[in-house]
Amino acid sequence: MAQTPGDWEGVVTTLVEQRGPSLQRYAWLLCGDRDDAADLVQDALVKVFGRLGNGFSAGGAEAYVRRTILTLFLDRTRRRRLWHRVAHLHVTPEAVDSATPASEARIDLAASLARLAPRERACLVLRYYEDLKIDDIATELGISSGAVKRYVSDGLARLAVVIGPAGTPPATQTTTPPLTGGQRAHRS
Repeated sequence: MAQTPGDWEGVVTTLVEQRGPSLQRYAWLLCGDRDDAADLVQDALVKVFGRLGNGFSAGGAEAYVRRTILTLFLDRTRRRRLWHRVAHLHVTPEAVDSATPASEARIDLAASLARLAPRERACLVLRYYEDLKIDDIATELGISSGAVKRYVSDGLARLAVVIGPAGTPPATQTTTPPLTGGQRAHRS
C-alpha cells in the first residue's frame, strides 16, 4: 500500500514518541555524548524521511533509522580522524581535580567506550546493547564474522584494562592471596 506524502509525518511522530528514547540511548552508546547523540538521531531521521513516499511503517522505519545512526557515527568518526591528521594545533582542556575521591573510582561507561576504536565500539554496542549475534553484526557492518569477533575481543580486552576485572577500576583494586587448603577465613 503506497503512502500519501502526508503519511510520513505520522510515521515520524509515532516513531519519535514510541522509540525516541531508545534511539537516543543507542546513539549515546555509540558516540558517548548526549548532544552528539541527539544530532545523530536528528540527522538519521532527516536522511531516512527526507525522501517522501518511502512507504515505511513506524516499526519498519526504526531499523532503517538505527542503521543510519550507525553509518553516520562511523562516517563522522572517519572524518574527525582525517581532520586530526591535518590539524596543526590541538588544544586539550585542563583537567580539573575531583572534589571527592569516591567519584574518581566510579566507572564511567561513556569515557571507557570513548577510548575504543569506532569499529570496536560499534561491535560492542551492537553485541551487548542491541543483543545481535556475531553474524548479524557482520551483516550490519558489512564485514566478516571473523573481523567482528576480533573487534569484540579487542574491545573487551581494552575495556578490561580501563575498567579492570569485576568492574573495579585498576587503581582501586586490592589483591588478597588465595586461601590454600589449610587456611580458613575467619570473621573479626
